[in-house]
Amino acid sequence: MIIELHLLQSFPVSNLNRDDVGQPKTATFGGHVRGRISSQCLKRSARLLFNEHGLDTGETGVRTKRLLSKATELLAERGRDAEQAGEVVEAGLEVLGFAVNPATKLTQYLWFVGRQAIELLADFCDQHWDRLAVVAADKAAQKEKDKQDKDNSKTSKSKEAKPAKIKPSKEDLAAARSILDASRAADVALFGRMIADNKDFNVDAASQVAHALSTHAVVNEFDYYTAVDDLKPDAESGADMIGTVDFNSACYYRYANLDLARLTTNLGGDTDLAARAAKAWLAAFIHAVPSGKQNSMAARTMPDTLLGVVREHGAWNLANAFLAPVTDTDLMAGSTHRLIDHFAKLRGFYGATAIRQVAAASVTGTLELDDQDETVPTLEAFTTRILAAAQS
Repeated sequence: MIIELHLLQSFPVSNLNRDDVGQPKTATFGGHVRGRISSQCLKRSARLLFNEHGLDTGETGVRTKRLLSKATELLAERGRDAEQAGEVVEAGLEVLGFAVNPATKLTQYLWFVGRQAIELLADFCDQHWDRLAVVAADKAAQKEKDKQDKDNSKTSKSKEAKPAKIKPSKEDLAAARSILDASRAADVALFGRMIADNKDFNVDAASQVAHALSTHAVVNEFDYYTAVDDLKPDAESGADMIGTVDFNSACYYRYANLDLARLTTNLGGDTDLAARAAKAWLAAFIHAVPSGKQNSMAARTMPDTLLGVVREHGAWNLANAFLAPVTDTDLMAGSTHRLIDHFAKLRGFYGATAIRQVAAASVTGTLELDDQDETVPTLEAFTTRILAAAQS
């Protein structure tokens, strides 16, 4: 079963997801500039809500480069010398195939792991302390030798030899698999993980998320603002701070889908956890609002139109409903009509044999669905219909 979620959500003055120069992200679609919210931004906004919608903290993962420092802290709490623990953990990460920057002590990659990974890494270092201490000492000695050789041959143009990379043993690889095991981390199972150096540790995502696009053409604007020093003498005038903040206002089409079979596989066949993860995914994506510039703009709106589809195979992103920008005065009503009409046309052309359930809901408008589809009055009714159809 595949769940598809289509949302229309209007935001007032906002800068939810900005680019490298601070402007709201955009994309050209249908020959017109549209407002855009990246899929990465939407996934993170949803992921941070999973624990509010039925998943325990231990059933979600963490994305981090700080495995070394956190495992070191844990070993120090267990009574190990903190300085030596840092050296041992760094050696342990190297033995396991995790590259570490020697200057920052951060891993090369932002690792997406289950929350038990840090404890398992500390356990591995504890169990192999003597061996890893030798590795750390050898590494330190080699570093000192390289430094002396460099000082003794400053005029030499020969390149400094790189230390040989440690090849993990079968036991080390088994430990790495245990540390990276994501079969209890619902968000890793949902959004996947790619590790370029070792494909054995990759996880194929069960959920696909599109970049949100405005249903109409958008022109970014800017707010010119000033600020005044509260303690300035009355005799002085003028602003003490001047600046600009970019923003836009847009009605976005959002789309995501979830492959329940892939999710269950990623979670090691645990159907109970898969069902709760699917429920959390659906609720979190509906409630997800990016955090960009919220303190100064408070663009805390909710989706107005929701369309859910449960199908046995295939997937339809309905963005082409807005290939020609919506120009109606009521953007939400016009966008909703386009969305429903485009879905009906696709179903009429390609057939509906794979579709098991269609449910829709609207906060403000009346939906004109086909007779076989269901309009529901509340969010609870919407999620209940979709999940029941997907899990039956």
